[in-house]
Amino acid sequence: MGAGEGEAGGSKEKSSGVARTSLDGLRDKNVMQLKKLNMALFPVRYNDKYYQDAIASKDFSKLAYYSDICVGAIACRLEKKEGGVVRVYIMTLGVLAPYRGLGLGTKLLNHVFDLCAKQNISEIYLHVQTNNDDAIAFYKKFGFEITETIHNYYTNITPPDCYVLTKFIGQAATKK
Repeated sequence: MGAGEGEAGGSKEKSSGVARTSLDGLRDKNVMQLKKLNMALFPVRYNDKYYQDAIASKDFSKLAYYSDICVGAIACRLEKKEGGVVRVYIMTLGVLAPYRGLGLGTKLLNHVFDLCAKQNISEIYLHVQTNNDDAIAFYKKFGFEITETIHNYYTNITPPDCYVLTKFIGQAATKK
C-alpha cells in the first residue's frame, strides 16, 4: 500500500493558495489516470481485473486532484461474506510524494468511511507490506488494527510478507 502520506502539519500555508483539492469518480474514460498513478506509486503491476473491480465499485473508488492534477487515488472492491454481509477491500490508496501532507489520503479514506456508514457496511480491510511503516502508522491513526500476517503474499517484491489491517465501523463511527 502506498498510503504513507503523513498528515503532519504544514497544510495551512498551501490551502490558502489558489490550488484546491477535490475528488472525482473513477470511470472508463479516466481509468488511465489510475494506471499512471499506480505505476508511479507501487512496486506491483495490476491486471485488468483490478481496474474492472475498481470501476465496478462505483463511488468507492476515487481519484484525488490538487488543482487539476491527478495526484492520488483510492481503489476499492466490494466483497460479499457468508450470509450476504458486504465488506470493503481497499486494493490501493496512494498519493504522490510531493502532494502528501495536504490531507488527500485522509479525504479519500473518510469518503470511504462515510459511504460505509450510509450503506451499513461495518468492515474495511487491506494488505500492507510488513516493512511499510508509514502506511501502517497512517491506517492505525484511523482505527485500523493488524489482524493477520500473511507470509509470502507478494511474489516479486521484498519482503514478501504482508499484514492484514482491518477496521470495524460501528453505527456511531460516522463524522457528519
